[in-house]
Parts: sequence; structure tokens; C-alpha cells
Amino acid sequence: MSATGIPPPTGTLDSVEQLRRLQTVTDAALSRLGVEDLLNELLVRVRDLLHADTATILLLDPTGAELVATAASGLEREVRLGVRVPVGHGFAGQVAATAEPLVLDHVDATTVVSRILLDAGITAMLGVPMISTGQVVGVLHVGSRTPRRFTAEDTELLQLVAERAAHATVARAHSLDRATAHALQRSLLPSRLPALPGLDVAVRYLPGTDTGLGGDWYDVFTLPSGVIGVAIGDVAGKGLRAAVIMGRIRSALRAYAMETDDPADVLTRLDRKVQRFEPDAMATVIYAVIAPRLDRITLSNAGHLPPVAVTPGHPARLSRVGPDLPIGAYPGATRTATSLPLDPGDGLFFYTDGLVERRQPITDGFDRLTAALTGGDAEEQCTAAMNALLATDPATDDVAMLALRRPEPR
Repeated sequence: MSATGIPPPTGTLDSVEQLRRLQTVTDAALSRLGVEDLLNELLVRVRDLLHADTATILLLDPTGAELVATAASGLEREVRLGVRVPVGHGFAGQVAATAEPLVLDHVDATTVVSRILLDAGITAMLGVPMISTGQVVGVLHVGSRTPRRFTAEDTELLQLVAERAAHATVARAHSLDRATAHALQRSLLPSRLPALPGLDVAVRYLPGTDTGLGGDWYDVFTLPSGVIGVAIGDVAGKGLRAAVIMGRIRSALRAYAMETDDPADVLTRLDRKVQRFEPDAMATVIYAVIAPRLDRITLSNAGHLPPVAVTPGHPARLSRVGPDLPIGAYPGATRTATSLPLDPGDGLFFYTDGLVERRQPITDGFDRLTAALTGGDAEEQCTAAMNALLATDPATDDVAMLALRRPEPR
């Protein structure tokens, strides 16, 4: 077994032409194929160009500890069986661990992990790392059933394919992750608010321009006891994982809200659930309940930014709802609740940090927000907040807003 570095292009007219052909093929494939079809197409082409009997792509799993057979030409059984190779073990595992090409002139049980390679009669192999933005994301290897020595030119060709496959895989995976997160987010955010006689409620959600979709959410629901539940929260992190955790937290909060009207008790149970089943997750949450007579609102704040109190005839101000620790931050954290009157004309404006956090101090964002909320109905308040903070300075982080108001009698 010997490691082989990648030399600069040397070549003959034939090798230059092969590189040109391969580049043309991969560029065309990138423009029209999905990830699975793209990888399969590349493997068929590379087998033809290198006169190899097999070609396989193994991608790192989310833990980074194992390679998983993802696409193959000539060794499709590896993909069907979901072959896994620990990083650092066997042929592909060594390529991933060293991030260097590797040539194997002799194949047996001491040099490869996959029994399928032995059953296929592979006698020689060439493997290269798939690298994107400086990180190994997988391994591409080819094999021959007849004895041969893979050359530096073979390595160069294979490395070119691996680079393109890595970039395409990461780009398409990111696109899929974003699309899936978007679909999940849309399915979890209420598409239509419940009818709440005597209350005026409006909501907004905007994905960030830089980070895209994440774990921000809002919720409004009625409970059997007659109280109205209102929640807003922000899961740490971005993308599909944050959206999935957000969905679990939202569902758990609703379930606990069915058992008690005490918002501090709801967040205590939610924190205990996250500590047990989502040990790496953390979220800020405000959960509030509005009494059936609509004259009082009781809130518990798990590390979230304070809502803005909007009162007729007075400047808007940050409410004095002291935050406890975020959900998932510390086992057994104490949760408290604050009760506020909700008189006719009063309202509260809830939001996530993407609305007010910029390069300037966050106090500037608070000042701009409170100055913008001069009254009006819930829809007007959401519009005013967006005009004041997002019109000329789009949010880089995602933003959720929820405005509620108890209208004055006509």
C-alpha cells in the first residue's frame, strides 16, 4: 500500500483532452441533475475515462465518524446495503483520515473493510478525498479486477471528479436543507390564526438574508380552560436542525399548556424535556396566557427579549418581564411568572432578536422599535416595526413578530 500525491498536470495531448472532456461533462451535469443522478453520472464517466471496473462515492455521516456508501457504478450492492466504513479504518477510511490520495496495489482483508470489494474480485484501487471549503466530506475510489498500477495522471483525473462531486454534493445538500427547513417552518407556523373575539392579533415571519431559515416561531391557541396561549421563541442555530428542534419544542409546549395554565410551570416542563431529549439544544421562549375575561396576561420569559408594552396616550416601552435562563441552558433552572393588566387599548408586541440586533448596540434597536410603535391596530404595529427596522437594513437573521391588542370598545 502506498500514498500518492497529486502532481501538477504533465501531460500528453490525450490526457489534456481527457481533462477537457471530463470538465465539460461535469459542468453540463451540474446544471441539470439532482445530487443522486449527478453522482451516478460522474461515476459512469470516470469508470470510462480511467478504464476502471468500479467507482464508488462514500460520504461522511453527520457525526463525521463514518463513511456511508452513497453512489456506485459496478458496486451498487454497497449502496443497497448501506455499507459504512469507520474513518481511519480500511482503505476509504484512511483516505478520509489523511485527506490524501491513496493507491492500493493489493486488495485483501487486511487492506479493506468492505467484504463486497473482496467478493467483487477487486485487485487494485485508487482513492481520493472529496474536499469542500477545506473539509473532507467524503471519498471517491475506483477499482480494477485485473492487476494494474494507477498512475499520477489517473490520480489527477480522479481528484478533479472528486472536487466537483464534493462541491455539487455540499451545494445541493445545502439547497435541500434550506428547502426542507422552509417547508417544515411553513407547516409549523400557524397558517391562520384562531378566531379570538375581543382580541386583535397579527403576526409576521421573515427569513434572514444571510442565515436563511432557522428556529424562530410564534404560536397562538385556545385552551379548554378558556385561556388563550401565546408563545414566541428562537432556537439556537440555523437550518434544518434548528427547524426540527423548533417543531419539537412547539409541540411539547402545546402539550404542557393543555395540563396547566401556569406559564412558568409549562416552561419548567419544557426545559426538563429539552434537557433530557435534546441535550445540545437551547432556545429562548416567552409563553403567556390571557385570562378568559381578557383583562390580564401572565407571562414567563425563558431568556427572550422583553416584549414592548403599547398603551394609549403613552410612549411604547419595554415591559418589565424579567428573563429567566433559556430553555436547555441549565438543569433545574427556576421559572417565574409575571402578571400584567390588559386594559382596553393595551397591547404587547413580541419579536425575535433578528428584528433589533444589528452591528450597532442592541439598545439602538430597542429605541427604534419603541419609537415606531405609536399605536394603531396589530397589523399597523407589525407594519410600523418592519418599516422602522427592516426597510433600509434587511435582517440578516430570521425574524418573527407577534402583536396582540385588546381593542377599546367602540
